[in-house]
Amino acid sequence: MDQSLKSRTARTIKWNVIDRVASQVLYAVTGVVLARLLSTDDFGLVGAVLVFQAFASLLVDSGFSYALIQRKQPTQTDYSTVLWFNLAVAVAIYAVLYFCAPFIADCFQGDRRLIPLSRVMFLSFILNASAIVQTNRLMKRMDVKMVAVSNSLGLVVAAVVGIWLAVTGYGAWAIVWQTITLAAVKSLVLWTTQRWLPSPVFSWAALRSFLGIGSRMMLTSFLNTLFLNIYSFFIGNRVGMTPLGYYTQSDKWSKMGIMSLSQVLTSSFLPTLSAVQDDSERFLRACSKMNRFTAYLLFPAMIGLMVTATPIFHTLFGTKWDPSIILFQLLLFRGIFTVLIGLYNNFLLARGHARTIMWMEVLRDSVALAALFATLPFMADTRPGNPVWGLEILLWGQIAASVVTWAATLIFTVKKTGATLWNFLRDLAPYLCLTLAIVPVMMLLGSVIANPLLALLAEGAVALALYIGANALADSQIQRDALDFLRHKKN
Repeated sequence: MDQSLKSRTARTIKWNVIDRVASQVLYAVTGVVLARLLSTDDFGLVGAVLVFQAFASLLVDSGFSYALIQRKQPTQTDYSTVLWFNLAVAVAIYAVLYFCAPFIADCFQGDRRLIPLSRVMFLSFILNASAIVQTNRLMKRMDVKMVAVSNSLGLVVAAVVGIWLAVTGYGAWAIVWQTITLAAVKSLVLWTTQRWLPSPVFSWAALRSFLGIGSRMMLTSFLNTLFLNIYSFFIGNRVGMTPLGYYTQSDKWSKMGIMSLSQVLTSSFLPTLSAVQDDSERFLRACSKMNRFTAYLLFPAMIGLMVTATPIFHTLFGTKWDPSIILFQLLLFRGIFTVLIGLYNNFLLARGHARTIMWMEVLRDSVALAALFATLPFMADTRPGNPVWGLEILLWGQIAASVVTWAATLIFTVKKTGATLWNFLRDLAPYLCLTLAIVPVMMLLGSVIANPLLALLAEGAVALALYIGANALADSQIQRDALDFLRHKKN
């Protein structure tokens, strides 16, 4: 990796990390306050609406943002065409969903509160559609500082709005207007700070040129979104809003770690991989380093959160959300495979193998649906003191589906990139083994410290010291590179 590309990658990772950390801190503070003020039923209502919003937002993007990043030199016409297309699709889909709001309520045991909630919440994906190309251009240039600023500012303003509405008794509407405010502020900041403006042009030829990768990535994303949201639909439809509230809360907090890490890696690594896609030797070196860097961050983050789940929830919420803890841990376990699959998809996409990614997503969803229908009869089951026993069974089935998909994606990635299976596994093993060796120490501390906050601080501090210290003693090159990336040093 040449010095210029390494420097730009370092700067991109640095600002993506700043963005994710700042965003998650702000999101977490707001989430804690809202979780204490609102009921499980309120979160269940919003979770039901988010099922449909996730698919609508996906259709708005249509996979073209991936195609724009993968293309070496997009033109002004390319960017303008995608922007106008995204906005047109957003307006059309909103109109359809507005009139379908009663049907959405019927899908969730006829709860009519969902009709006005959904009609307002869906406005957010129109606002988000207006910012897709602005964000994409910054990512393509590996200049994501303003993306971080817009996210942080949007979260601050949205937090004020959401908390004020929750305190004044607006219930689920607090989360709805928080979402709308966040989307509006982010879009406004990007449009007012960037010099780029779209041209009054729409090129069908440009749009068709993106269809190959764009359509496959859209289908892949659609299936992935289906994979992530179908559980909320069935839980709300068959079990009710309160269990859906427990699931929504665990899903939200687990995604803070999973999606943040996945987004940092995707937005940082894909432009770099695209730049060296035609040089096999440099490409494989970059893949190996990215594989090790991912493992270095992924295993301690996800497994550490699983071990500290109980003190985290008790520190933030007391015992109000205890049924969500085991769901949170299972979702994090599944998230390990989600992040790795996303990393391998970057390798495949940079080489133009969008079709392979699509078929791997088809495989995952096929296995996931089989697991879903196998566990569906147990979804509403409970045990004394455990109202989410059936949901645990559901998630174990989905973990099995993720393991199958990870193994298949790894095999195809090795085949398509020219790497070896041994090298991929060797990149992961040291960081996984080291993390697992630290887990008993963390569990011992948690068992002897009664105060949840003190237990959380002690477990986190000791685990971090042991992990960084062990890597330093082993003279870990990836740890030195990681610290250099975060400090944006050139060496």
